[in-house]
Formats: sequence, C-alpha cells, structure tokens
Amino acid sequence: MSAPDGISLSGVCKTFRGRGKIVEALRDVTLSCPKGSFTAIIGPSGCGKSTVMRIALGLEPADSGEVQIAGTVPMQAAKAGKTGVAFQDAALLPWRSVRRNIEVPLEVLGRSAATVTAHIQNMIDLVGLKGYENALPGELSGGMRQRVAIARALVTHPQILFMDEPFGALDQILRRQMNLELQRIWTETGSTALLVTHGIDEAVFLADRVVVMHANPGRIVDIIDIGFDRPRAPALFSDPAFHKVCDHIAEVLHGG
Repeated sequence: MSAPDGISLSGVCKTFRGRGKIVEALRDVTLSCPKGSFTAIIGPSGCGKSTVMRIALGLEPADSGEVQIAGTVPMQAAKAGKTGVAFQDAALLPWRSVRRNIEVPLEVLGRSAATVTAHIQNMIDLVGLKGYENALPGELSGGMRQRVAIARALVTHPQILFMDEPFGALDQILRRQMNLELQRIWTETGSTALLVTHGIDEAVFLADRVVVMHANPGRIVDIIDIGFDRPRAPALFSDPAFHKVCDHIAEVLHGG
C-alpha cells in the first residue's frame, strides 16, 4: 500500500444489512493520502463518505480490503494518539471549561494534562481562543465551539486529522472565516488532513485533492487535483478559475 505515513485504503468494501434490505455502502474504495496532504471527500448523502472516515478511524470494520493509518491499523493509531477527529457537532462537555474540554483526549490516553499545560495553552492560542480558557461551552458562539473541538482534536499532536462536516452547522460567512482559520491551523501543524464535506467551494479552497463519490453503491468516481497556490486568500472565492474548478466538480458530482 502507498502513503504508509498518511492514510491508505485499498479495495475497501462495506455492506450494511437491516430490515430485510442490503445496502452496499462502499465498493472497492482505494484512496491514498500522502503525509502532510489535505484531501477532501465530497458526495451526496448516502454515498458512504462518512463510512470511509469511520473505517479509517477504526469506529467501523471494513468487510474486506486493507486500511493503514499513520503506519499502522486504525485502532492502534487511535490508541497511540496518532489520530484526531472533529465532527459537525462539537460535542463539548457542558460542565467543563474550554481548557478542560481540550484535555479530554489526554485523559483518555492516560496522559497527565498537568505535564503539558504549556502545550494546551498553545492549542488554545493556535485556534484563536486566548482569553476564553475558563469559559463554558454555553458561553461560546458556534464558531468558537468548533475551534475548541479542533484544538481538542490536535492536542495529542496527531499525525492525521479527520474532520466530518466540522462547519456544516455554521452560516456561510462564519464558515468561510473558519475555512481560513483551518487552512492556517493545518499549515502550522503539518498534519495529514481528511475532510468530509457537502460544500464544493469549501473542498476546493482547502484541499490539495477533491475525491468525488457517488452512491448505490458508494464508490469513488474521480479524484481531482487542486492546483491553486498556498496560502489561499479570501479573494480566491471570487476568482473565475476557482469557479471553473467548482463547476467541473459539480458536473462530476451530478454525473456529468
């Protein structure tokens, strides 16, 4: 398999059975995300893109195929703190402060947060929440809660950062602001990123490559390289070349 230090899926298949119906969620999914790359997966609901991520995280077993994450199997990568994940729902513990929420993965891995106090503060600073260390989730905006979730995902120094619609619940203006922030954070951490999104413009702005999936069965139909220089500025969203790439992906997405 290629990309041994990144994300590698080879011939992955997954079928769900229930209520007398068989759903072929994934058929022969092969994907290689090199170390330090940013890959976005886009596709309609039910195409299996979140299932790809769950299998890569070790939350769901594949029926067949091979999966390697940061040089090992998914569960071992997770237990070693090599992976971090942020979902659409920030899922913060409401009774714990920003700092204490970010400490959760360290506690799960049996690491003492007291020995990495400076590192936790660095994570808070990295996501732009300095001054909010002791705030509770209920005192934060939606965008701020997602920043906490990203800091929590990064606190173990993961080699791989998984994100499943992390900004899906945000309005368009805030979502674009968070796209800029995520680009900055990813650049500073050097992690390998895999983003699942419904937003074509978000995928094109953030990713090195956009993976397009179709449903029934869930499969990859195209992988499109994105050649825009980094860092990418907000002006790119109004660039005709940007819209040309977005239009092409939309055509592939809708079977054109």
